[in-house]
Amino acid sequence: MAQFTEFVTNHPLLSLAWVIIFVLIVGGWVKARFSAIRQLSPTELTMLVNRQDGVVVDIRSEDDFKKGHIAGARQLSASQIAEQKLAGLEKQKDAPIIVVCQAGMTAQKSAVALTKQGFTNVAVLQGGMGAWTGASLPVVKLKR
Repeated sequence: MAQFTEFVTNHPLLSLAWVIIFVLIVGGWVKARFSAIRQLSPTELTMLVNRQDGVVVDIRSEDDFKKGHIAGARQLSASQIAEQKLAGLEKQKDAPIIVVCQAGMTAQKSAVALTKQGFTNVAVLQGGMGAWTGASLPVVKLKR
C-alpha cells in the first residue's frame, strides 16, 4: 500500500488518467447493461431476422451500402431517422429492428431515436458491418 501511495504522489497526472479511464469503462459497461437497446452479435442478428422477421436498417452512406450490405437490409441515413422520414418503416413498430453502421458506434444514436419514436424492439449490431464481414458472413453488392 505504501508503494501505491508513493506512486500516486509522484505521478498525479498518470494516476488521474487511470482513474478517468476506469470510470469511463465502468460507466460504459453500466450504461450498456441497463440500456433498453440491446447489442447483438452477427449470429444473434441472423437468428432474429430468420426467426422473428427482424428488419435490418443500415445507416451508412448510400455508396457504402452499395459496396456491400446485409441481405434484405434497408438503407436509411441517420438524419432521415432523426427527421422521422422512415420510408414505410413505421408500419413495423413492433417488429425487431436492428440498426447497423460501419463500426457499431453511430448506430446507437439512431436506435435511441427510433425508440423515442415508438419502436418497441430496437437493437444494434455490435461492431457494425466490420463485425459482420469479420465473421465471414455474406454481403449483397449493388451495381453502380
